[in-house]
Amino acid sequence: MNRSLLLPLLLNLAGTAVLHADGWQLHPDAVEQSSVPRGSVQKMAPLLSKVFPGTSHDWTVYVPAKLKAGEAAALMVFQDGHDYVNPKGHWRATTVLDNLIARGEMPPTLAVFINPGHDTAKPPAQSPWKNSNRSLEYDSLGERYARFLLEEILPEVEKRWKVSRDPEQRAICGASSGGICAFTVAWERPESFRKVVSSIGSFVNLRGGNAYPSLIRKTEPRPLRVFLQDSSGDLDNPFGNWPLANQQMEAALKYMGYDVRLDFTEGYGHNSDRGGSIFPDALKWLWRKERSTAQRDHSGDLRGDLTLLNLLIPGEGWKTVAEGLGAADGPCSDQDGNFYFSDMKEPAIYRVALDGTKTRLSDEGVSGLKFGPDGLLYACQGAKKRVVSINPKDGEVVEIATGMQPNDLVVTNEGNLYVTETGSKQVTFIDPKTGAVWIADHGIAGPNGIALSPDGGTLAVSDSKGEFVWAFRVETNGMLSAREPYMQMRVPIDYKGEFKLNAPPPYQTASKGDGMAADWRGRYYVTSALGIQVFDPTGRLCGVLDKPQSSKPLTSCTLAGAQGDTLFVTNGDKVFSRKLQIEPPKAK
Repeated sequence: MNRSLLLPLLLNLAGTAVLHADGWQLHPDAVEQSSVPRGSVQKMAPLLSKVFPGTSHDWTVYVPAKLKAGEAAALMVFQDGHDYVNPKGHWRATTVLDNLIARGEMPPTLAVFINPGHDTAKPPAQSPWKNSNRSLEYDSLGERYARFLLEEILPEVEKRWKVSRDPEQRAICGASSGGICAFTVAWERPESFRKVVSSIGSFVNLRGGNAYPSLIRKTEPRPLRVFLQDSSGDLDNPFGNWPLANQQMEAALKYMGYDVRLDFTEGYGHNSDRGGSIFPDALKWLWRKERSTAQRDHSGDLRGDLTLLNLLIPGEGWKTVAEGLGAADGPCSDQDGNFYFSDMKEPAIYRVALDGTKTRLSDEGVSGLKFGPDGLLYACQGAKKRVVSINPKDGEVVEIATGMQPNDLVVTNEGNLYVTETGSKQVTFIDPKTGAVWIADHGIAGPNGIALSPDGGTLAVSDSKGEFVWAFRVETNGMLSAREPYMQMRVPIDYKGEFKLNAPPPYQTASKGDGMAADWRGRYYVTSALGIQVFDPTGRLCGVLDKPQSSKPLTSCTLAGAQGDTLFVTNGDKVFSRKLQIEPPKAK
């Protein structure tokens, strides 16, 4: 039995795992070959982390023999690096890398072997397996460990070696808690890592990792290649069942069309016997040049479910509509499907025709922007404390209501307006024909985006400071009734929060729900901190589309195009579009 990979935390809390004497087998590619040049392993100075304050990390770097001066190397990061770099251990990673690189089955690759952090105020641990910060760093969901790698470790590597910035040339690997850690890094930062090896991964409820299968099924597929390994003799304890958890991960990834492979065998246990025996084969599969074609089987979907995958078109991604903007906002469309948006900082309002022709319509900067049945554009100007109408033909601006702080708006079929006033925590009704203005609702913490259902009978309002989209019944007199927290938004993980053992991760309280749109089927599209969250008419989450620009704010969205099947989003300094599978409504 290989004791080194038994997770100390699990042994202390759950008892010794039941293992099977299947044994480790030395793979031919883990044997040193006299004809193969060996790379070097260079010990790096311990790193005192700022992302994990008060902790120190020991680490080494493998430099391949075939790396040419000035050549950008591929990258592979190993958690629990001491175990992988051990020349007499079960992984023998440096020898495997030597052999695979020499045969061209991997590109020349820099390998970073990192041990988990240890609190410098505590006595040195008996072994790296017992470092104080291991479970917190590895088992926690969210972006914290990814930030540690990208902001602290890799800048040190890049001071000495040239590393490829191509995410397809970057891989990450780990076992047990290190396995879920490797997946979490790629999941959070697919723009930086796209290849994952997870052996006996702890996708269980140590610190909320059991949530991954459901998250995967309701998140836009990310361009990851994932190798999983587990066996029937792995752990089964109060934290979860490892064999089932890894099979659930494979099923979720396969359902969403990922390039995934699970090596699942009978016997073995929570150790590196099987993982080490097949490690060279895992790397060959991971680094293979062939691209897989997504194979999706949705035969188990319930009839009528508006699933995320039924909305997405294979191969269709985000396309840039406009760039170099100050602050894009206020997207909307006219009855022909032409697209409109505002650059609030310029300021200006633009029209983008169906053929892509861009025309400047006005020198006004606005946040909310919608067409009314009278053909006028209605707009929110918070800085000027007013709501206005704008004639798209000649640019004439007319004040509709003043003395308010409008954020976003929607126009009913009757030509009335509902306006969100975020700072005042209220939704305001405006009748442009009579000039009537009154408070329709008060009390939502941060009312922001706003949309009407296709029949105009339901008003939905996003809460930028909370986790719900609120729904109201629109009465014939314009009053709102039946207020309800109808759609529960997914909120970001708070990486600065407390990650407790055997508990879900800490979450932020605000979804940053912003602009909204609705299609003719009654799906709602809500921009948020995590991306565009899509809900079906019953309020169930269909899934989340990632932001086109992950580092920029996602302010609003609309549906446009000749068939109303193109989603436009305002994302910081750019506007993007994406064609969706929204079948046209049936003719009456």
